[in-house]
Amino acid sequence: MTTLLRFAPSPTGALHLGGLRTALYNHLYAKKTGGKWILRIEDTDRSRAVPGAVEGIRAALDWAGLEYDFGPEKQGPHAPYFQSERLDLYHSYANRLLDSGHAYRCFCSADKLATTREKLARTGSNSTYDKSCLHLTDEEVARKVRAGEKFIVRLNDGRLPVRPPGYDLVFKNLKDAHASLPTDPVLLKSDSFPTYHLASVVDDYEMGITHVVRGEEWLPSLPLHLDLYAALSLPPPQFAHLPILLNPDGTKMSKRKGDVQVLDYAKRGWEPNAVLNWLALAGWGVQHDASALTTATTKQAPDSTTIMTLQEMIQNFDFSVITHRRSVLDPAKLEYINKHHLMHLMSSDSGLRTLAQRTQPIVKEAYPDSPYTSLTYLEQVISALQGRTARLSDIPALAPFFFVEPIYSSDEAEKMRQTLPTENYGMVLRSLITRLQGAISNWDIATLSELLHDENTKSSLKQKEYMTILRHALTAMKTGPSVADILSVLGPERSIARLRALVV
Repeated sequence: MTTLLRFAPSPTGALHLGGLRTALYNHLYAKKTGGKWILRIEDTDRSRAVPGAVEGIRAALDWAGLEYDFGPEKQGPHAPYFQSERLDLYHSYANRLLDSGHAYRCFCSADKLATTREKLARTGSNSTYDKSCLHLTDEEVARKVRAGEKFIVRLNDGRLPVRPPGYDLVFKNLKDAHASLPTDPVLLKSDSFPTYHLASVVDDYEMGITHVVRGEEWLPSLPLHLDLYAALSLPPPQFAHLPILLNPDGTKMSKRKGDVQVLDYAKRGWEPNAVLNWLALAGWGVQHDASALTTATTKQAPDSTTIMTLQEMIQNFDFSVITHRRSVLDPAKLEYINKHHLMHLMSSDSGLRTLAQRTQPIVKEAYPDSPYTSLTYLEQVISALQGRTARLSDIPALAPFFFVEPIYSSDEAEKMRQTLPTENYGMVLRSLITRLQGAISNWDIATLSELLHDENTKSSLKQKEYMTILRHALTAMKTGPSVADILSVLGPERSIARLRALVV
């Protein structure tokens, strides 16, 4: 049977990092097993729906390069892909449960339910409902329905079929957790919309989902879902629950809290493959099945900063090395991973040109009057900044001297100049100008590096002081690429002009 997975977000806000990791793991397992995955929109909670959320989810997946096989705008045999368009299906399954006695209609008002919960709590009961409507006769139920009384449909948890214990691909054998569930969970709400529990079970079966990969927050609901499969005599899929992602301060990540929206990462210039790499490794821990440690087929998890392409993630992915522990998303790791993904792109001509094309609008926005924004020039700039650039969006602030004249009046530049004796400053610039004028016809890194070494030796200055003089004159900044790289990118005319302007 072909593997089929689904990513099923609710349109209640922007896609956040936790959701993107869930989509990624669905994608990785589907592609590794030669299967496919569906984007299904679980929009049954109409009170929390956010306009434009679906478009935002699709835009985030598109930016990340995670292409679903079926879903909105990609019709297939499982359509429709919005749960709000599948209500008749949920009603038919609810009726099956009603007919079999595994569910019943509850006519209690919201006020009565609240009063009942409070009364039960005062008695020390763990129950959340007194099952009063379970004891209505068929005639009483029929009369209330004919009278138009609103009702919900509840699962009868006192009449559950026997089923095997729960098993999870990540958490393995699961303890019985029925005690944590509400009494007779609601399956169909008074507005005739299903709860997540009924809708997800029905859709996963009807769509032929073979593996449900979702967040750990749904693990407590798994007993209920397995009960529904059993009550409906349906074969359940396999389940894999992913440990929750935490913010750096240890708090739970939420789409309504913190800096976690996927499209914000896109706007700030992070590489999509780097973000996927970062998320893939969050929770991709060591082998946690102790009994497997002695076998020859033990899977080993990658290091927490292993650089991987999406194809390499697919090849290496295995549920057996997903950790049980909740994982903190470390921004420093993203910076490291992003920098190395950029370096990988810089290593090829096509990758370098792509980076230049993406950098061009960033530089033009920062320096609209700069004439130094051609793609060829930007390729040189990016190459010079290799290993220093964490994000393309950092380039204008990281090396402004490549696009505009240095600001010698800045605090940084003035402090640099105060540490440099005027006598040495003028001597270094005058000598270097003469040498550079003779090197115009052979302006390359190797020649410039050798020339600078010779000039430094001739000056009798320590290398740090010598290079600081040139950094000040050429850039007005303490850090940056090597001086030879700076000269190479600026070219002979701009380099010599800057040095001449500061000769004292």
